[in-house]
Amino acid sequence: MTLPLPLTDRAALMRNRTRAAHAPADFLHMTAVDEIKDRLALVNKSFTAPAIVSGHPACWQAAFPDAACVPDDETLGLEVGAHDLVIHALSLHWANDPVGQLIQCRRALRPDGLLLAVLFGGETLHQLRAALAQAESEVTGGLSPRVAPMAEIRDLGALLQRGGLALPVADTVPLTASYSDMRALMHDLRAMGETCALTTRPRHFTRRAVLDRAEHHYRQAFGDAGGRIPATFDLVFLTGWAPDASQPKPLRPGSATTRLADALGTGETRLDD
Repeated sequence: MTLPLPLTDRAALMRNRTRAAHAPADFLHMTAVDEIKDRLALVNKSFTAPAIVSGHPACWQAAFPDAACVPDDETLGLEVGAHDLVIHALSLHWANDPVGQLIQCRRALRPDGLLLAVLFGGETLHQLRAALAQAESEVTGGLSPRVAPMAEIRDLGALLQRGGLALPVADTVPLTASYSDMRALMHDLRAMGETCALTTRPRHFTRRAVLDRAEHHYRQAFGDAGGRIPATFDLVFLTGWAPDASQPKPLRPGSATTRLADALGTGETRLDD
């Protein structure tokens, strides 16, 4: 039996991150930090034993200095039941087993502990994906995986339930960055450690003709009047709680004791059979 190839080449991902650490572009991480802090401010609960899972620990550790910080390895270095808050910080989109990552986070939580995960998803880099695909098909007659696939929010929300988390919520913060050209965008992606680390990625340099053609298609389809091109980044936030008896439970279907019309103060019209 042949096992399927993992989506992410972890060795390539670590090389990308090591290269990016010398001169990082962390503006998206700082935006995610601010969003996480805003969400925590809305929670009527204090957290005394937080942990962070991240492949980019520098900015996250600075933002949450009291948190234990562990890398996003396949097996997380989190002690079972040791934390009341776990933040999975902009790494889950590279996980070969995202459900397994969420299960490990849930096991690390105390009862009624909170998991907050942020990752790239949705329409992230859809402009770059489309331009490269069209250019490569025209120049070489083929197509190679050059941008990691991005999960939709409905699928990501379902992962929380599969991970055994209660009260699951998923939402998206769409961001658009503006660049002078595609070369500037790719420079930022390298500085983020977010260049392609797919196992099935091409193992050779991209032909100049492909890049030039992709630049043309990018500008034609998405460029603005000022000569700049946009790049979409969808930050998907996942929120779930470790199950606990104190949490609200949904009522059993058919157990209502009050009519909806009475609660709304309106009349009820019976429909014909």
